[in-house]
Amino acid sequence: MSQRTLPAATFARTVLGSGPGLAMAHGAGSSFAGTYGPILDGLAAGHTVVGIDYPGSGDTPRSTTPLQLDDLADQLVAAAVAEGQETFALSGYSLGGLVAMRAAARHPERVSALVLTATLPHIDNRLVLAMSIWRKLAETDRGLLAEFLTMMALGVDALEAMPREQLQQIVGFSAASIADGTPEHAELAPRADVRDDLASIKAPTLVISTTQDWFTSTRLHRQIADGIPGARLVEIPTGHLPMVERPEEWQKLITDFLAQHNA
Repeated sequence: MSQRTLPAATFARTVLGSGPGLAMAHGAGSSFAGTYGPILDGLAAGHTVVGIDYPGSGDTPRSTTPLQLDDLADQLVAAAVAEGQETFALSGYSLGGLVAMRAAARHPERVSALVLTATLPHIDNRLVLAMSIWRKLAETDRGLLAEFLTMMALGVDALEAMPREQLQQIVGFSAASIADGTPEHAELAPRADVRDDLASIKAPTLVISTTQDWFTSTRLHRQIADGIPGARLVEIPTGHLPMVERPEEWQKLITDFLAQHNA
């Protein structure tokens, strides 16, 4: 069905559940399970969920060359097709949102719906600075990187409600879960730009705006919603980590939207 020839599906992937297809793209420095783990059972209850791991995440080996957004997008689509899903919904979180938008633009015949969370059409100056710190710390000091990510990624409500002991546990968990390929993911982010793709996306689209987000601002979320024809924007009062702060609410936003569009 796709007008573009797909590559062989070479990235490690996870397949769960049954029903309409739902292909999922994770965030930078994480993995499929690390991004979507808390809501996977709920999503798989009504969908065939196909998630890929980027190079350096999960079981996918690190890349020896710079990552390219087109390659990640094509691998996401190729994984779903390899699992027998000719058409499917796409979900993308953070960097995965750019992957999903590029996939929807490159393979429109295959995409039945699009859900984007805490993402952006291009990197802004604040994120340029944050990604530079992120990349350097990933290469030199993962403990300090975990503190930086915890500070930046949690919303103020969740962060300030957390006892100190729990805060240190979160930092420790973050340090242990940083993907080996984080430097490559962080290097890709400043080069990734889907502004020219937005107007060509035809799939029904939901943009989930994380309103306490220090990484991707609500201004960038609105740019996506304004740029994709007919896109709907909803807000969730979290920082960059809805899977940590409000997983049930996040899952419901996704599943309700997909049900409305028979996806």
